[in-house]
Amino acid sequence: MHERRSPAELLALDRAHVWHPYSTLVNPPEAFLVQSARGVRLRLADGRELIDGMSSWWSAIHGYSVPELNLALTTQLDDMAHVMFGGLTHEPAIELATKLIAITPPDLEHVFFADSGSVAVEVAIKMAIQYWAARGLPNKQQLLTVRGGYHGDTFGAMSVCDPITGMHGLFQQTLATQRFAPRPESRFDGAWNDTDISELSRVLERHRGNLAAVIIEPIVQGAGGMWFYHPEYLRRLRELCTACDVLLIADEIATGFGRTGELFACQHSDVTPDLLCVGKALTGGYMTLAATLTTPAIADTIGTGVPGVFMHGPTFMANPLACRVALASIELLLASPWQSRVRQIEQILRRNLSRCAAFAHVSDVRTLGAIGVVEMREPVDMRTLPRQFVERGVWVRPFGKLIYLMPPFVIDPADLLQLTDAVVDVVRTLGAGV
Repeated sequence: MHERRSPAELLALDRAHVWHPYSTLVNPPEAFLVQSARGVRLRLADGRELIDGMSSWWSAIHGYSVPELNLALTTQLDDMAHVMFGGLTHEPAIELATKLIAITPPDLEHVFFADSGSVAVEVAIKMAIQYWAARGLPNKQQLLTVRGGYHGDTFGAMSVCDPITGMHGLFQQTLATQRFAPRPESRFDGAWNDTDISELSRVLERHRGNLAAVIIEPIVQGAGGMWFYHPEYLRRLRELCTACDVLLIADEIATGFGRTGELFACQHSDVTPDLLCVGKALTGGYMTLAATLTTPAIADTIGTGVPGVFMHGPTFMANPLACRVALASIELLLASPWQSRVRQIEQILRRNLSRCAAFAHVSDVRTLGAIGVVEMREPVDMRTLPRQFVERGVWVRPFGKLIYLMPPFVIDPADLLQLTDAVVDVVRTLGAGV
């Protein structure tokens, strides 16, 4: 057994060799060494504890070191950690697929497992294109989406991220050319403006012969801007897609499993998409796993077209450990008072973060479910801001102009108050030099 390195040695090695997401190895930003995580707290190697406001990028809805999820993993490990999914199957995948079909919107009866959210989006795009090819319409290959969206970091997913304000403009010349319409501007908690969907409607009608699908994040645009839009938009979009013979892909990677106050954000509009992508909170933050669900009509059409099979198959697809812990996570969520917990989180976030609206350097404050957002007028300094939160005993990782909270559902009011107080305090200090 190798000798354990000191925290200082580990951090030095990390700084020298480990490439973190959206980061650089040339004078890399500070990283904080986590030693353990339990409940809603991250324990650093130097002994400090941080209340987690990020749910590890929105996935750890039950918090950390959850007994029920730990037991699911260790029990499954006694049987098998992994087995290929080509030509073989296993109980955890079958039970998880059955559970997902039961809790998602109706008519989604087939489940394709993937490695990550980005890959689930890739799968949905490929399914849509292959569906139309099987129907003898191979020109229907483009996607339509709205600006301000984010769907992942792989190439197909990047092509439907916002081409102007998104993170992937550098790759524009190598990405597939897609269609974009203005983002919906009617706020979730505001009045519906009937002209909000007019431009998308025109684009959809004009290019319907080349469009395979519209892809959208239902109700909440996540990493593209944390924008919450009116449920009527999604209802109208579903009607337009049906009328124009274009599929609807709902990307619920960020919103699925209760984050917005409904189990799935589509349910705010009582809409069933043709394809549904889930991930992030699927395993309660324990392991990487995602899934794309679709209808019998799409699955049957792909199966009867050329080449007669769906052309995708990840090596670690339907990993038994991940499927077992995902099933346990869903059962734990459904057995808990998650809706009342999310409502309480929403009330506390709205009441406490609203104090930021009084600051001149704040553009907007908005809350939906267990999501609270403070939008600044200017981008924040990511090299210094995380440390300011760590010094206040919380973990908050802003991006762009957004300082936001998406805590675990199990957080208690006192911890949530400390999180919101830290956000208000840091936002206040950011205005000191304005």
